[in-house]
Amino acid sequence: MRRFDFPVDRAHAHAVNEVSAAVCRMRIAAGAAASVGAAGTAALIWVDHPWTYLLSVAFALATVIALWAVWWIPHRSGIDRLYRDGELVPAVVSQTYPSGVVLLALVDLARPDSPGPRRYALITKKVRELPGHIAKTGERVPAVAVRADRAPGIGERWQTVSAMPIAWGTRDQRVIERARAAIGETEWRLLTDNLELTDKVRHSSARRLLLDPQGLPGDLGA
Repeated sequence: MRRFDFPVDRAHAHAVNEVSAAVCRMRIAAGAAASVGAAGTAALIWVDHPWTYLLSVAFALATVIALWAVWWIPHRSGIDRLYRDGELVPAVVSQTYPSGVVLLALVDLARPDSPGPRRYALITKKVRELPGHIAKTGERVPAVAVRADRAPGIGERWQTVSAMPIAWGTRDQRVIERARAAIGETEWRLLTDNLELTDKVRHSSARRLLLDPQGLPGDLGA
């Protein structure tokens, strides 16, 4: 697995990283659920009826789970960890809109511990902000693959994979250039040669397009 180490600018990431914003929203939702659960537990105990005690236990358990989620989410989905553990992958701007751009990325769906061959696929991601890059078709955007390892798998493949731009973690243009250079020209060319598949990937039920290993160039092929 190809990883890319760099110092994450947390202030920058919290300002522009859409994954960070999603994690923050999950924590807020978990905190709100914990508050509701705690209030419900207290109210049920205050009612002081035999049937309310069993219900209050259920509310109390839900409160504990929500509080655990508030603690667990940033540890499991922290931006530093996602960049550190994610595989460096290529992505290119394939479509532009007034509200943002669509990235077409090449990812490997095979799990690291899988004995089978690599399974490459095209995925897309619409992003609102892309600092450090020009919003034009073909712009090369180095990213890391973010895999949802808690989602149910399909055989030995990841089911849910997304792309998180390196530019969401740093303001340093030199870091972005270094990440871009660490990705082979073959991979960049594969993406630019398949920009027309963006709509097909976006509208597929799986939100990805598996590539035929026999048709892949160079050392990416079977």
